[in-house]
Amino acid sequence: MPAAALPESAVSVAPGVHWIGAFDPDLRNFDIILRTANGTSYNAYAVRGSAGVAVIDTVKLNFSETFFRRLESIADYDEITTIVLNHLEPDHSGALPELLRRAPGATLLVSPQARLMLKGLFDPGEFEGRIAFVGTGDSADLGDRQLEFFNTPYLHWPDTQCTWLAAEGVLFSADFLGCHYCDTRLFNDAVGDFRFSFEYYYAHIMRPFRAHVRTALDLIEPLPIRIIAPGHGPILRQDPRDYVARYRSLSAPSLHGAGTKTLLVFYISAYGATRRMAEAVAAGAESASSAAGEVRVSLYDLEGGHAQPFVDLIEEADALVFGSPTINGDAVKPVWDLLSSLTMVDVKGKLAAAFGSYGWSGEAVPMIEDRLRRLKLRVPLPGVKARLTPTADDFSACHDLGRQIALHLLGRATPRTIDMANLV
Repeated sequence: MPAAALPESAVSVAPGVHWIGAFDPDLRNFDIILRTANGTSYNAYAVRGSAGVAVIDTVKLNFSETFFRRLESIADYDEITTIVLNHLEPDHSGALPELLRRAPGATLLVSPQARLMLKGLFDPGEFEGRIAFVGTGDSADLGDRQLEFFNTPYLHWPDTQCTWLAAEGVLFSADFLGCHYCDTRLFNDAVGDFRFSFEYYYAHIMRPFRAHVRTALDLIEPLPIRIIAPGHGPILRQDPRDYVARYRSLSAPSLHGAGTKTLLVFYISAYGATRRMAEAVAAGAESASSAAGEVRVSLYDLEGGHAQPFVDLIEEADALVFGSPTINGDAVKPVWDLLSSLTMVDVKGKLAAAFGSYGWSGEAVPMIEDRLRRLKLRVPLPGVKARLTPTADDFSACHDLGRQIALHLLGRATPRTIDMANLV
């Protein structure tokens, strides 16, 4: 962050709109999973209308004093009629209980999904009788101007919403379109180059919910946006639609041929047995295609690369098959590294399977299958295990595993008959 002095009072964003947030330049880790080399800001806003003042979001608890000082520089507490929380995570809601006490005439507006979260984060008595739930199409009256609401869940919590001030073309977007970048110059046309932080934030916070990102973009793209006021990072007043367009690009699925399905086979092999099993799985998958390219099958040796580059491939794939030997009663580390990386992307509902060779115990395959199910992938077929050197029957089972997964992708799998005795 530059050496410029911190602004002590509220900062004007648009007529009747002020930033009243806080800067946290020394933060170096956020939510465990994000590095924050430039710190962050906790952005909160005040909107003045002829019939009252609305406060949109608050700040992390230990920055409350700064937040209240900035709020008091542009409003009295008895003027506050509305408190909007676009997102309940503690870095946005930390000062809420004290704000409710100081502004006894204010009503709290949150999304319907926030109901249970409020009870989990706060004493219900603090907002009892003072809360209303709003969704897309609802609005709050400030007299000569209105706040409108858009329900945008899972960006990145279930409760997230955006607030729109049409009179000034300001979109208060919560974590959506924000980033962890602390610069006291505050506006995107005045701060340093924060492109890396913007993309890094999307990759680690929004990417797992990119289907929800696209739904939210459908809601906000038609708006005549002049300013985007996010929950973290620079306020986007210069070319704000460029950032919306970038989110559209980042969240768009890659193009494949019409009707093409993609299946990825990842493996690592100690002595070649699991590699040969992987080749049989891939060959089986390719044999299921009745037309060239109907199922595109790719084979990747995890010993030859890091997990991260594979994440992009996995995000676009329709089916994933993992092969690992069993060593010391476990699947090997490169497989776990790749599986742990899948929390960064949306893999829910993808088809998956496992296979591998083993010496005497064979735990790797069921352990991988369990992890796949916990990641919400569908594992419709039992994995294949081969002891030491795979036999012709083992290779045949691998070939059939690949073929059946491909048939499932193509909607041609034979319905299975389930023996109820196996469910006991």
